Amino acid sequence: MRQTRYGTGALALVSILTACGPKASSGSGGGGSGGGGGASPMCPDAGASTGIAHVIVVVQENHTFDTYFGRWCTAAPGSNPTCTAGPSCCEAAPAMDPTGASPTTLDDAENAAYDPSHLQACELTEIDDGKMDGFVTSPACGDARNFALATDAVVKPYHDLATQYALADRYFQPIAGESSSNDMYLAVAKEVFIDNTVEPAATGDQCSFNTNTKSYTGQQTIADLLKAAGKTVAWYSEGYAAMAAAGTGCPSVPSACGVSLPTYPCVYDPSDVPFAYYAQLTSDPTFIRDYGELATDIAAGTLPDVSYVKGIGFHSEHPGYGTTITAGVAFATGVIQAIDASCYKNDTLVLVTWDEGGGFFDHVKPPAQSAVDSQPYGTRVPLLAVGRYAKQGEVSHVTMEHSSIVKFLEFNYLDGKTGQLGARDATVNNIGSLLDPAATGVTIPDQ
Repeated sequence: MRQTRYGTGALALVSILTACGPKASSGSGGGGSGGGGGASPMCPDAGASTGIAHVIVVVQENHTFDTYFGRWCTAAPGSNPTCTAGPSCCEAAPAMDPTGASPTTLDDAENAAYDPSHLQACELTEIDDGKMDGFVTSPACGDARNFALATDAVVKPYHDLATQYALADRYFQPIAGESSSNDMYLAVAKEVFIDNTVEPAATGDQCSFNTNTKSYTGQQTIADLLKAAGKTVAWYSEGYAAMAAAGTGCPSVPSACGVSLPTYPCVYDPSDVPFAYYAQLTSDPTFIRDYGELATDIAAGTLPDVSYVKGIGFHSEHPGYGTTITAGVAFATGVIQAIDASCYKNDTLVLVTWDEGGGFFDHVKPPAQSAVDSQPYGTRVPLLAVGRYAKQGEVSHVTMEHSSIVKFLEFNYLDGKTGQLGARDATVNNIGSLLDPAATGVTIPDQ
């Protein structure tokens, strides 16, 4: 589970953009080098070699593929479809788990009330060497509520994105266990610690119950590689400005937070930011930014080449703590709407994923443990690719994980040279199966 750990909302982001005066037209091609149309001065060309000028990675929390898309997909469980055109080409969640248990319904009220255990030791007993039969019955942490399928009413915006754009149905959390350990693969593509063992020694650590803080030095992240190549990269976190302004104290709790705690999920938590563990990035005042600055940067035409976006805890969909799915969906789709309303529309790829499965059931066996760091994979989580660079109505069956995003960023921005971190980025599959080569101008590999 999380250490007891929103800001401006999605509509506010779009409203700020709308209020910024006349919007530059993105034309038919946007501002990327592969866009084809002349870029407005408001959206300068980022010069990506593949034509994908800007990438935004939105990270939500703690739901499996089955939990969110098990009722959208319609192929029989275990049928392993090879087609890729829409919901008939991905497996529905089973009517019963391997022990004969039926699913509970996951709606906002249930999500707000119950947080499954998702410690690594717990998840491994639930996965049970790929039998996937311990989520309800495991003596250590099984619970009938762990087999839960979301209602279409709460996740329909995600289903709509999958219908229009591209969805990966073999995208796995890279390490069994809690959120922070999985987030690290977005930064360094390897295991750094297990579960939520370590809190960054960074802004906001004073408001965490985890007092085991650490700052790593002498280690490169994907952000360091991008910056060394002259690319711009930033992490936008909701609640960061309020936390920074609080100094050594904790900021006021937003009224919208369901549990009214001066910790997660009501205030910014640096353990949500994998790059915050690295001293060279926490000392860079331009790297970690408040979410409110995203709207400013979009309107000013200064959107970084690569952006990571993280909602405050009660916008993250993390189960328990009074957190609703609907609020998180609104946050994530609000980022997409903001890009769609801007001149960056046609040169931006938005990737939406979930850090880990949160201890919820999924019926697909994870891959064998990685040979890179000898850590076991966890359950599937969704990955959505959104925008004109994404294939339309596509379901990818290529096995991927968070390190695949690192590999893609290396390919896209670092002259196609992948594996530069010398970690899983050298061995995992790329995300090319989600992308349309006719739009990118270059075939981005599946591997």
